[in-house]
Amino acid sequence: MTDEHWLHDFETEAERRSRREDPPWAQGARLHPDVAKSVQRFQVGEAGDGANLIAKAGDGDYLAAVRLFVAEEQNHARMLAELLAAAGVPTIPNHWSDAVFVRLRRALGLRLELMVLLIAEVVALRYYRALRDGTTDPLVTQVAARILADEERHVPFHCHRLRIGFTRFPKPVRAVVFGAWRVLLIGVAVTVAADHGPALHRLGVGRRVFVADVLTAFESALARLRGTA
Repeated sequence: MTDEHWLHDFETEAERRSRREDPPWAQGARLHPDVAKSVQRFQVGEAGDGANLIAKAGDGDYLAAVRLFVAEEQNHARMLAELLAAAGVPTIPNHWSDAVFVRLRRALGLRLELMVLLIAEVVALRYYRALRDGTTDPLVTQVAARILADEERHVPFHCHRLRIGFTRFPKPVRAVVFGAWRVLLIGVAVTVAADHGPALHRLGVGRRVFVADVLTAFESALARLRGTA
């Protein structure tokens, strides 16, 4: 895949999304209070404007693809807000975990910002799978499935750019960087598992299982970066 291919992928998805009807919000949704609190926090995390990432993306096809990536993330925030409204639950203006991620990402260059962003994406993969599979409410299942399908494309998109960014790094340096990156990933996964533990329990996923699955997804992403996937 090249930047041109990724741009085409995002353009195709944007066109498909424009033709697809929204989930049936009017039918309402049922969210257990623990799950509702969890969704509120993820909604905040999806709601950024992406201006900092866009400013670092340079120009050309990659910049255009990043803009469409940000639009998909904003659509996730919109759908989660609609889902909460369908369940009679308000959105929240902020959450400490999102503030930490935003400050960390804004302080870094493009490569390091994408490394932090990839951590958030692999965590989201497991979370939205739990949300999709752990509820009997059809509206919740549909929204989670739509978001999960996008996240499954986002991870290889970021891996593509990061692989380019790490090309000139000697193998020993990459090994050290990937090791530190893995430690940060585990710390984030444990924190999310603790913070969202009650919701994950309601969705049928234990904290340890959640952390292990996130680590597995991260190792798959690293395999892409190494070209061994």
